[in-house]
Amino acid sequence: MTADPLAPLLDLADVRDAVNAARDRVDQAMRHRALRRQGGQVAAEVSLRSAVASAALEGYAHEREAVRAGTVTDPVLQGALRVAGALPGLADLWAKAPRQVLAKLHVLAARGAVAPSDLGHPAGPTARLDALAALVTGGTKVPPLVLAAVVHGELLALRPFAGPSGVVARAAARLTLISGGFDPRGLLAVEVGHLTRQPEYVGAAGAFATGTPDGLRSWLRHYCTAVTTSADELESVCAAFLDGAAPPAPPLRVDQGQPPLRVDQGHTAVL
Repeated sequence: MTADPLAPLLDLADVRDAVNAARDRVDQAMRHRALRRQGGQVAAEVSLRSAVASAALEGYAHEREAVRAGTVTDPVLQGALRVAGALPGLADLWAKAPRQVLAKLHVLAARGAVAPSDLGHPAGPTARLDALAALVTGGTKVPPLVLAAVVHGELLALRPFAGPSGVVARAAARLTLISGGFDPRGLLAVEVGHLTRQPEYVGAAGAFATGTPDGLRSWLRHYCTAVTTSADELESVCAAFLDGAAPPAPPLRVDQGQPPLRVDQGHTAVL
C-alpha cells in the first residue's frame, strides 16, 4: 500500500493540535443562528470580503465600501471578484479536474491584467502541477484543511501563471475546503485571515517553499490561524446581519484594457 505523502505533516510539532482547534472554531461559527435564514446574504458578503482581501494581498488594496459601491475598476480587484463569485460553481469540478479549474481561475483572475494569450496557460514545466492535481483528486487522506494549506503553499511557491497568481492560489485553497466538506457553503473568508497577519503570511509562505520541516510547520500553523480568523470574521458578519447593519454585496463590475503585470517565478516545496 502506498504511503500517504502528506500524512507526515500531521506529525510536525503542534500541527495536529492546530488543525483540530481550527476545526472546532469553524464548527462553532457555522452554528450561528443567522445562517439559518440569511445564509445566502452572509455568503455574498463573505465573497466580497474574500475578494477585497485577496486583491490586497496581491498588492492592490481598496476600501471595501468603495468596492461595494462599484467604483473600483482596478483589474486585479475585478478579477478577484470574478473568482470569488465563481467558486461555488467550481467546487465539484475541482475534485475531479483541478488542472482545468486552475486554468479557469486564471482566466477569471487575470483577464485585463495579462496578455490574452497568457490566460489559462501555465508557464514552464507542469510536472509539479500534475503532482498537486493527483493529491487533489484523491492522492491523500489528510484533513481538507491540511490539503488546502498544501495547495495554497505550492501554488504560491510555483506561481505557474502570469499576473495575479496569488489570487488563483488562494481561490484553489478555498475550493479545497469547500469540496472537501470543511466549508461546504463557502462561508470562510480565509483571505481575510491572511491579510490580518500579512507579514506572517508572506514569511510563512517563503518558509514553506524551503521544504524544511520547520518551514512546513510554520506555514501550516499560519494557515490554521488564518482559518480561525475567518471563523471570527464569519461570526462578525452574521452578527451584523442580525443587527440589520450589513448591506448586501454588490453585483460584479468588470473592466478591461489594463496592461499586463509582471511576476517572478518561485520554487516548489513539498511534492
